[in-house]
Amino acid sequence: MANILVCDDDKEIVDAIEIYLRQDGYKIFKAYDGEQAIELLKKEEIHLLIMDVMMPRLDGIRATFKIREYSSIPIIMLSAKSEDTDKILGLNIGADDYITKPFNPLELAARVKSNLRRYTSLGSLNTDNKAIFQVGGLVINDETKQVTVDDEPVKMTPIEYNILLLLVKNQGKVFSIDQIYENIWNEDAIGVDNTVAVHIRHIREKIEINPREPRYLKVVWGVGYKIEKQ
Repeated sequence: MANILVCDDDKEIVDAIEIYLRQDGYKIFKAYDGEQAIELLKKEEIHLLIMDVMMPRLDGIRATFKIREYSSIPIIMLSAKSEDTDKILGLNIGADDYITKPFNPLELAARVKSNLRRYTSLGSLNTDNKAIFQVGGLVINDETKQVTVDDEPVKMTPIEYNILLLLVKNQGKVFSIDQIYENIWNEDAIGVDNTVAVHIRHIREKIEINPREPRYLKVVWGVGYKIEKQ
């Protein structure tokens, strides 16, 4: 059973999310601002965080930035339609996914399951599938789920890791944004905006010495992205 922390300053929204997710067997923890969320994360074993962008004391953007200093748990951000800039900023600093208010509870439940599945896969060892993938100085150990660049460890979120692994496993192959989305999120790429591009940019910042002149993760203009064979 997964432990999920729901953080929103609107208690009715928190209570409603709790009702829906408890039906799927999750244990729910509740917070009403970013500071409370961080305190709970330090005390409890939390497997996924659902967090609103706009909150008093410490908002979701700044809280995510602080959390990413020590934790790689999946973070799903909640945001109103008028907060597109905040959504992109949230993804830039480490959020894994976002959902727009008002949202369909079934969609939120599906996003929770999808992100937990990726996180569980990232954190588990599979001794029957030992695999090391290397492109130049970039090395992915898919047994230990570790990424290094020139022997230096690189910390990644589950989404970032899975995107990079997909591209490294298929060196030289160009993946469109829709193809990346469908492979990683396991759902049809309908109405996909710049979510993938934001994660790609974040990966580049972590693995490239100069993200503007990438050695590994290349854009094929008008087509998509690829890991360059070396």
